[in-house]
Amino acid sequence: QVQPVESGGGSVQAGASLRLSCLVSGIRLFLNTVSWYRQAPGKQRELVATIASGSGIRTNYVDSVKGRFTISRDIVKNTVYLQMNSLKPEDTAVYYCYVFQGGDNYWGQGTQVTVSS
Repeated sequence: QVQPVESGGGSVQAGASLRLSCLVSGIRLFLNTVSWYRQAPGKQRELVATIASGSGIRTNYVDSVKGRFTISRDIVKNTVYLQMNSLKPEDTAVYYCYVFQGGDNYWGQGTQVTVSS
């Protein structure tokens, strides 16, 4: 059973940093692409960052977080991280970990990030 579980959210001031973690059971990270999405109140869910499967480190980011957020993975711990620096109030959202595997979509329960000015 594939199950992403997020942690690491919280409430911070603008300019602070947070690191989100996504422990994914039921898959091997080396073989699967994992993404972070976020959803702010009243807005559609937005793709934030993706780390591709395979031996290389191939990542993609939405323009609004480039240079501030970094996605990474620990294959041994089967965990994907989202390091978020220089946080802004507009980063406030529920952050979700997502895996597409075997023709199915798997979402975590989400973790709240709140950034105050």
